[in-house]
Amino acid sequence: MSQWVVLSGRLSDLDNSATPHKVMTSRDYLARPGLFRGQRPKIINLSRSYAYQSRSYYASLLAEARGHRVIPSVETMIDLSEKKLYENSLPELEAALRKACDKGEPPASPIRIYFGYAGDQRLERFAKLVFDWFRAPALDIHLEPKVDAPTIRRIAFSALGKLDDGEMARLYAAMERYTAREWRTAKTKTPAKYAFATLYDPREELPPSSVDTLKHWARVAARLGVDVEPITRKDLPRLANFDALFIRETTSISNHTYRFARRAMQEGMPVIDDPISMIRCTNKVYLNELMAANGVGCPPSLMVAGREDLKRAADELGFPIVLKVPDGSFSRGVKKVEDFAALEKLAMAWLEDSDLLIAQKFMPTKFDWRIGVLGGEALFAVQYLMAKSHWQIINHETGGRPMEGGFKTFALGDAPPHVLDAGLRAARCIGDGLYGVDLKETDDGVFVIEVNDNPNLEHGVEDQVEKDEVWTRLTRWFVDRIER
Repeated sequence: MSQWVVLSGRLSDLDNSATPHKVMTSRDYLARPGLFRGQRPKIINLSRSYAYQSRSYYASLLAEARGHRVIPSVETMIDLSEKKLYENSLPELEAALRKACDKGEPPASPIRIYFGYAGDQRLERFAKLVFDWFRAPALDIHLEPKVDAPTIRRIAFSALGKLDDGEMARLYAAMERYTAREWRTAKTKTPAKYAFATLYDPREELPPSSVDTLKHWARVAARLGVDVEPITRKDLPRLANFDALFIRETTSISNHTYRFARRAMQEGMPVIDDPISMIRCTNKVYLNELMAANGVGCPPSLMVAGREDLKRAADELGFPIVLKVPDGSFSRGVKKVEDFAALEKLAMAWLEDSDLLIAQKFMPTKFDWRIGVLGGEALFAVQYLMAKSHWQIINHETGGRPMEGGFKTFALGDAPPHVLDAGLRAARCIGDGLYGVDLKETDDGVFVIEVNDNPNLEHGVEDQVEKDEVWTRLTRWFVDRIER
């Protein structure tokens, strides 16, 4: 597992006994490129100055070149060198700051933040947001004096060389919280080489993987020298303690799953699902255009932006029509309408919350397939059956718990080659991660309905035929990208 290494301008600047991590000077780190050969340490750069082309600057620059994860990165150093480079962050930060101070005295300036922690309990969420924007050990947030609401004048690195003993103790405490791991190590015969975080929500009604499934993956990964550990949305500050992230909550670019994916990318960690895949897959408008541009067969579709588009949709597609909200998931935001009156009523209701909808020709099918694709190669092939007395695989209109249909899993060698080919071509348009491509096999050919990031991966379903090979390949996908 990766070790933490703390860099300092001089060893005398730091109390080595205050941290269990390896401490060395930035000079030694620069001069000894082979010191961590074959390892992937995580570097915390606590030098006195982060000025352009300083020794500290080069330490972070070379850390990235050596494949070491480093905080702060050169990008952060450059961003904080001039206000105009970080102005786009100020509206969100100032809104959070004002909300935190809404019912009390404004904080003293500067607000000092260590690894996303501030001494004032009111500022806890603000401090974490600052750390999301600027991954730095210590920051000073300077406020404008004598204004009605707290306004940020400047964001700067704290002068570590001028901290007194009390401030240094706070810095050390925050650093240990940041680097701490609270999860029990898996019981393997040899120490784990890597630790993967798995983001899940124990209360989610229809998670992409159940807790029992994640435990099964942990057992398979342990045989390959990998710890798989569960984390929840509250664990974002500790994400850097891991080597990779697998998101097993239903993803959305408007909730914490996107922030986790973005943070993992900032940390240089391989992640499923990555932010770009989330953006591309969660919007059916984008997917429809992307598939068409790449010659991937899709059902005839039209964009609906207002009432004036409905007659054209009815004339060109005929009834029944499938109407879709762009960012629906797990069959949510997808309904079939049988006539123009139903189309108009549903479309106008949905257009109150979404600027665009998709109207799609309804296609009766011989079979509905999902092809799982990982790293551009087929991972599983499943036929999902429709929920009882319903036209989708999940019926959300039961008045209670959603009802799911059955499934039939195929060996990859037994799945129809033309179905596999269509699934692979669609997934490769999105990226290199894990995708579930939904396809309809009809008398006229195979058509891609959508490409899902965050697809279902359930022990006993998608892996029913390929067995643990599914989980072994998933583990190796992460390890290969860590070691690149």
